[in-house]
Amino acid sequence: MVKNLSRRKFIGVSASAVVGLAALGWVYQAKKKTPLPDQLVADPLGILDLPEGFSYRILQRTGDLMSDGFLAPSAPDGMACFAHGDSEWVLMRNHEIDEGVPANQTLGFSSTHAGGVTRLVLDRSDATVKSTNFILTGTSRNCSGGASPYGWLSCEETEEDGHGYVFLCDPFASSLKAPHQLSSLGRFSHEAAAFDPATGVTYLTEDKNKGAIYRHVPDAQHSPFAEGDLQALKVRDIAEFDLSSGKVLGDHFDVEWVPIDDPSATTMPTRKQAKALGAARFSRGEGVFFAGGSAYFCSTNGGPTERGQVYRLDIGVSGQNDRLTLIAQADKEDALDRPDNITVAPWGDVFVAEDGKSPNGIFLIRPDGKAIQVARNAVNSGDSEVTGICFSPDGKWLFLNIQWEGLTVAVTGPFENLSTAV
Repeated sequence: MVKNLSRRKFIGVSASAVVGLAALGWVYQAKKKTPLPDQLVADPLGILDLPEGFSYRILQRTGDLMSDGFLAPSAPDGMACFAHGDSEWVLMRNHEIDEGVPANQTLGFSSTHAGGVTRLVLDRSDATVKSTNFILTGTSRNCSGGASPYGWLSCEETEEDGHGYVFLCDPFASSLKAPHQLSSLGRFSHEAAAFDPATGVTYLTEDKNKGAIYRHVPDAQHSPFAEGDLQALKVRDIAEFDLSSGKVLGDHFDVEWVPIDDPSATTMPTRKQAKALGAARFSRGEGVFFAGGSAYFCSTNGGPTERGQVYRLDIGVSGQNDRLTLIAQADKEDALDRPDNITVAPWGDVFVAEDGKSPNGIFLIRPDGKAIQVARNAVNSGDSEVTGICFSPDGKWLFLNIQWEGLTVAVTGPFENLSTAV
């Protein structure tokens, strides 16, 4: 996230952007009427350009009345989708707000911050919203996070006093709950988290120009967020290796992990502790996602044009080292622009959302490293970043937010055909 608007400013922008849409259900289905150069079809409503055969519906807007009586907060950011019974999906949604007051002072983590998490309960068949409510309040700049079998991991992207933590949120809570702070995962400018269910290890990113990649190794796998060790990634035998410049597609590096002795950053920021131990530099680590034995990381401003990179960390087995490989980067000005949120579809395709110059969109990263645009924000010329991209577990729905305008959207269509369509 680059721009930081107050809640009041967000609500004002949202109201003007979506006026007249309140009565719409399926607001748009892309038909081949106005083909665009990259095979996307222009949305006549000016919300989201999509490939032919895809549809979207708006699920919620900033300021909508939720089922618990609160208004939907502004600045929707990271999300994840959980299965609920046999007929519902639960969408957990962050809100990257700092200033303000919590929705409920008694249950707020802080009395002076308005960030938090909401959830939307959806019908699986058509993604209609059945209910929506607050889960967490009183936190600061809840940016991205990650799904785990234990719930949603919501990350605070800040280092201000008393904040900079990860919180565990229950996807099945129908009302606001007291905050569940995960201190063992460290205190720093957390961006996103990715959980490995096979080991209980959580991989973490830090949105700083000279940040680090972290992991939390639990003392007990069955209790992965309690006691454990916070560690930073180091390229094996090379101190302070710069991952974000001078690299070409396919470069790969064996890695090791160095311990962060003060994960609460009471003496110095965790990235400075990491630097002192020779950890690799990773510029603006944002989205991270775990799938198929690998973690995928976005460096939002890495690469030769400072327009972004995507790395894959393959977890070593049978005593082998973990290996980090550069699988995509923007090598020219008309390529991918500042990848932020990242997700891996159930069938294995990698999707990233942009936080760059307008118009921002969503790209699919093919195995050959080529980035193919599969959606484009058309609201206000696409100036807002696209956030929260995640798939439903059955792969039918792709969920996303248009952050500055406060829209949460569900997209459906023949996703599996996209990687071979261009």
